[in-house]
Amino acid sequence: MTTTERPAATPAAPAASGAPHERGTPGFRRLGAALWCSGLATFVLVYSVQGLLPTLSQQFGVSSSVASLVLSATTGTLALAVLPLSALLESWGRARVMTWALGISAVLALIAPLAPTFGVLVAIRALQGITLAALPALSMAHLTKEVAPRHLGGAVGLMIAGNTLGGLSGRLVATVVADVGGWRAGLAAVGVVSVVAAVAFRWLLPAATAPDPSPTRLRDLGGPLRLHLRDPGLLCLFGIAFLIMGAFVTVYNYLGFRLLAPPFSLPAALTGLIFLGYLAGGWASTGAGRLGDRFGRRPVLWISATLALAGIWLTQPDSLVAILAGLLLVTVGFFGAHSVASSWVGRRSSMLQGGVPAQASSLYLFAYYAGSSAGGAAGGIAFDHLGWFGLVGYVSVLLVGALALALVLRRIPAPAPAPAPATA
Repeated sequence: MTTTERPAATPAAPAASGAPHERGTPGFRRLGAALWCSGLATFVLVYSVQGLLPTLSQQFGVSSSVASLVLSATTGTLALAVLPLSALLESWGRARVMTWALGISAVLALIAPLAPTFGVLVAIRALQGITLAALPALSMAHLTKEVAPRHLGGAVGLMIAGNTLGGLSGRLVATVVADVGGWRAGLAAVGVVSVVAAVAFRWLLPAATAPDPSPTRLRDLGGPLRLHLRDPGLLCLFGIAFLIMGAFVTVYNYLGFRLLAPPFSLPAALTGLIFLGYLAGGWASTGAGRLGDRFGRRPVLWISATLALAGIWLTQPDSLVAILAGLLLVTVGFFGAHSVASSWVGRRSSMLQGGVPAQASSLYLFAYYAGSSAGGAAGGIAFDHLGWFGLVGYVSVLLVGALALALVLRRIPAPAPAPAPATA
């Protein structure tokens, strides 16, 4: 094990005899806190621009769907790069790669406010998606390797709670600061937050208890890739990731445009407060992960998708109270479904003979961020041409599709255990 895999200060001792961390141990707490910081930094960096879309649309004279490219560019390149980079770089040491990914992405966040044109800003954001690509998959793979299986759902839920707070804080910081000092100041503040989160991650991360895998070549990815793409259960989970993320990003991308316009005509700073709904997502992700561990993932997934579907229709009337209530249900439903589905992917892959949980997590995240990029962009077209009612219909189609896939999972059995090796 290299020294770079240990934090610079106050390292925690690894679990005894290389055993995975159990809930309540110091290693479990430090690992959870470190990956919470990782999730926070990732979502701060990726989604902070979401609250600035109306401002960027006005500043650069582009439509709402074009303005959303500053988000879609990041999630699109992240989706394309997540599988090859996470597979090729994991053997370099998960801790080392995650640290570098966070550090380089934070530097790019400090450069983004200097962009002279909208095109340059989109290009910087696209590059940021590449530098972040390995981080989410390696974080999930690290949890799968380092946490005892019976506690995995709760641990993943905790990491996603960091995603939640990152999504919330990034949007609020950017929106509030931009309301005072302009969009450049808003993005600069986000850069500072991401640097702090990256430093905290490196300091908290305990030494690994599981060894890093052997180096992987691109041509070696074909076998496990085909294995994962042939498994019907994993295909359903990948489809769910694409659909729920497309629906969720669409709602948060364009709700600000609706609230800034009549009959609401809310101030930009007040509109940014809609992202406080993310606080419910933090509770939902952790709670859903633990409920899935206790009562089974299928019912928690169904309930979560149904809540989100009910929530989007609550946002249809021109009532601020109804919109906020609907947004709360959409947020709880999304984070509950994502928490359950993402932890399920690693568990199911580990049960397949020849399965590679890190690659399965990468495929899940490819679908997840592809849904954010493609689904969010298509949602903008629906909003530009058909207004909020068209957006509600579009999101409903995505959520019904996710619910249908969740119900299909009911009929798919768990993978058969790998056969025991032959004895002489």
